[in-house]
Amino acid sequence: MIFDSHTHLNAEQFNEDIPETIQRAQELGVSQMAVVGFDTPTITKSLELNQAYENIYSIIGWHPTEAGSYTSAIEKKLQEQLILPKVVALGEIGLDYYWMEDPKEVQAKVFQRQIAIAKEMNLPISVHTRDAIEDTYQILKEADVRDIGGIMHSFSGDAEWGKRFLDLGMHLSFSGVVTFKKAVEVQAAAMMVPLDKMLVETDAPYLAPVPYRGKRNEPGYTRYVVEKIAELRQQSFEEIAAATTRNAEKLFGLTHE
Repeated sequence: MIFDSHTHLNAEQFNEDIPETIQRAQELGVSQMAVVGFDTPTITKSLELNQAYENIYSIIGWHPTEAGSYTSAIEKKLQEQLILPKVVALGEIGLDYYWMEDPKEVQAKVFQRQIAIAKEMNLPISVHTRDAIEDTYQILKEADVRDIGGIMHSFSGDAEWGKRFLDLGMHLSFSGVVTFKKAVEVQAAAMMVPLDKMLVETDAPYLAPVPYRGKRNEPGYTRYVVEKIAELRQQSFEEIAAATTRNAEKLFGLTHE
C-alpha cells in the first residue's frame, strides 16, 4: 500500500469527482493520503475531507505565496486547527521566489514564525521551496528543526542539496518530477536518499508523472512515482511502497492498522 504524502484533493480541479478519484487511488494501491491546505478555503476543505474519509489526513499551514495576508487572527485560527484530530503536520510553508508574491523578508518572517509554532506544538513541517533553496536551507538550519523533522516536499534539488537537508533531519519527498526524462539531478537524489528518509507524493493536481504528464494529476498516480524510484534504485516496487508508507506513518505519528 502507498501513502501519498502531499496532495491537493481540496483543489477546485477535483470539485466534481472526489469519491471517484479516491476510488481510483485505492485501485492503484494508494491507500492513504495527506491533503494539504495552504490558505483559509483549502484548509477548511482539507479538514472536511479528513472527517469524511478514514484514509485522509490533513497538513495545514500558510503558503509562501500567501505570506502577505498572514495576520495574528489567521495565526490564532491556525493554532486552533492544528490541534484537531487527523492534522498530522504544519505546511506547506517555505519560500517561493518564482512567483514572488511578497518580498523575501515577508516570506522569511512567516516561514520562521510557522516553524516556531510547529516546534511549540511538536508537529513536523512540510516545506515548499521554489527558486529559493539556499535561503530555505539557512532558515531551517538556524531554526534547528531536527527535533520535529519534516518533509522537503516535491524535492527538486540535486543529491548534494539532498544530503544537506537530510543532515538537518528532514525527509525528501519525490513527486512525478522524478519520472521526467530530463530530471537527472532529482533522480540522482532519489537514488542517494536512505530508504528510511524517503517519501512519495503527487502534489496533485499538478506535476503529473509519466505517462500522464501534462494532464490533471491525482493521488493514485503516486504509484508511478514508486515504480520509477524502484527502477532507479533497482529495488522492488513492494519494498519502496512499504518503506515510504512506513516513513509517512512514523513521521505523522500514525499507528499501523
